[in-house]
Amino acid sequence: MEVRLTGTTLIVGPVGVGKTRLTANTLSRWIDTHGSEGVVVLDFAPEIETLDGLIGGRINRFVDVPAQVWYGSIDAIGPRTEGETAEESIELAAANADQAKQLIETAPADPRAVFINDITIALQSADSTFDQLEGYSADATCVVMNAFEGDSFGDDDPITLAERRALIRLRKWADHVLELPSHSPST
Repeated sequence: MEVRLTGTTLIVGPVGVGKTRLTANTLSRWIDTHGSEGVVVLDFAPEIETLDGLIGGRINRFVDVPAQVWYGSIDAIGPRTEGETAEESIELAAANADQAKQLIETAPADPRAVFINDITIALQSADSTFDQLEGYSADATCVVMNAFEGDSFGDDDPITLAERRALIRLRKWADHVLELPSHSPST
């Protein structure tokens, strides 16, 4: 599956299907085709070790990001996996959104290409960064973002509900949506 290098592309799917890897591969293709000038990577992914493996993962696990690329990340915490109560999960989501806002404010102005890993982490709070992200990326030739979409974390908690509202807005913003299917269990 190949992602277009123009417009705004949203890659969605459940945990562990290759959203970050596909985003990283697209970043590499962009750099090979257009160079690294004006490229911005916003990495919001947490890295959470579970009995089933890693949830989340930074884009630089899959690609060596050249020094000329502006790469920024936050110390994201998975609110649903780390929060012990609904209130604590909401606080963690708000902290992630605050970090994301600060990161976007420090990113260079007028990017040519923007790659956003695990965008929903920045959008799980009532005080999300959606408008800021959309405005920041508005004039970029290429925007590629990936987002968790699935039911592995439940379906009625405040974080999941905020995430689903954000996904509706992301789908409206995107010119192209790639839905990665879940892995079918081997029999």
